[in-house]
Amino acid sequence: MAVIICEAAFDPWQAVQNHQNSQLADGQYGATATFVGTMRDFNEGDDVCAMTLEHYPGMTEAQLEQIIDEAKNSWPLQDALVVHRVGEILPGEPIVLVACWSAHRAAAFDACRFLMEALKSRAPFWKKETLTDNSQRWVEKNTDGYSH
Repeated sequence: MAVIICEAAFDPWQAVQNHQNSQLADGQYGATATFVGTMRDFNEGDDVCAMTLEHYPGMTEAQLEQIIDEAKNSWPLQDALVVHRVGEILPGEPIVLVACWSAHRAAAFDACRFLMEALKSRAPFWKKETLTDNSQRWVEKNTDGYSH
């Protein structure tokens, strides 16, 4: 199980491959579920040209590790990986990767969804958006992950 907070842009698919190759033996898992969140160029009806993501070092990682422990206690996971960007982010760049490995797809899917929703509601991250008119605003709340 791993939590990585990074300031540099990352390739989520390479991160999954690297983690899988270094942490899991072939045949150890039957399913891998992934979620990749990227920055949108809009929010709350406005055009957004950049975002700064802040976190509380140490506290953020500890909260993410606790969320992973909850998932491990609820589903039979072989492994899980969370990678999250901080710093300056541009539209189209990956912000977050959640990956879960399990023997079966249901556990991988369910645990991946749980991790992402818990991360969005409980992990201490703060977002400041830069709008196309160069004004800035703090994001007050995350969008509902269960919207249709």
